[in-house]
Amino acid sequence: MAPPPEGDGEGGGGCARWLRREVLLALALGQLVSLLITSTGFSSSELARRGINAPTSQSLLNYILLALVYGGILLYRRQPLTTKWYYYLILGIIDVEANYIVVKSYQYTSLTSVMLLDCWSIPCVIVLTWIFLKTKYGFRKFFGVGVCVAGLILVVFSDVHASDRAKGPKPLKGDLLVIVGSMLYACSNVTEEYLVKKNNRIELMAMLGIFGAVISGIQISVLEREELHSIKWNAGAVFPFIGFALAMFLFYSTVPTVLKICGATMLNLSLLTSDMWAVLIRIFAYHEKVDWMYFVAFACTAGGLLVYSYRSSKEADDTAQVAGASDEQSRVGDEESGIQNQVRSSFAGGNDDQASYKELPSKGSPSKN
Repeated sequence: MAPPPEGDGEGGGGCARWLRREVLLALALGQLVSLLITSTGFSSSELARRGINAPTSQSLLNYILLALVYGGILLYRRQPLTTKWYYYLILGIIDVEANYIVVKSYQYTSLTSVMLLDCWSIPCVIVLTWIFLKTKYGFRKFFGVGVCVAGLILVVFSDVHASDRAKGPKPLKGDLLVIVGSMLYACSNVTEEYLVKKNNRIELMAMLGIFGAVISGIQISVLEREELHSIKWNAGAVFPFIGFALAMFLFYSTVPTVLKICGATMLNLSLLTSDMWAVLIRIFAYHEKVDWMYFVAFACTAGGLLVYSYRSSKEADDTAQVAGASDEQSRVGDEESGIQNQVRSSFAGGNDDQASYKELPSKGSPSKN
């Protein structure tokens, strides 16, 4: 007897969809990268507390680690690049400047403004993925985005209600920097999503690390040389630098997987919870008291993530069919390539047949008589 179709039971199908493995994995990975971003925020705060203002220098070690680890793997595999190098150069410039601009904005505007305006990356990602990646968004997706953003707005109101009323020395300049940085983050995330779905995660991380390190080194020599000379390199300065670099390295290593599974929009929505994780760390590690609206905001953002990541049976089946077709096409291509290489080797191995050897036509190209 054939088993009953999945989801026939009353309420069982909906529960099964919420508990799909890919949904749970996407939510877990999203919160992992959110915690990693929270760690980088605490490292940056400690450096700022010590009067160290070198945002590009903080990111340099992360790019060097990416270049060494993933570049070494790429060299070991001896694989040619699947994407032109200048695309990675453009991505490296966008990524380095996005990090620099957002960190720089803290000097001019308040934390509340940065938190609120940083949400601008979400509509930018939605527009870019809709135009360039042909991602389809239904009402449920937009509703989930709205709930997530509402949760973050509650955090902002809680800060205003508590103590964060400072506007910063140049709020307009700082706000514009946050908006520009958010747009650059959106461009970087969407480009990475395209590259990681079409190509290879190792290649992406290796080339981003190489070009990011080169661009950061040039920028440091121009903008932060005097700042680095003035730093007193003791344990209190070195450990936050190392902690920031390690957290960023793990963040960059995890992001391509998140992008491949659930896309750039889900990544940016997941990062909204980093402020809530920071609050929980303040409560349990530093025993600080926070406003009750933080807990409401956290629940609101978590609910929005669940709504956005929910997939119907049809969506999940379509995704599985596309993935299966892609894997089958790749496997067939590899087999045909191997057969052609074997035939070519047999032709090349015979002295009498070398003169009559002709290259076999590849799949899809017309054969010549």
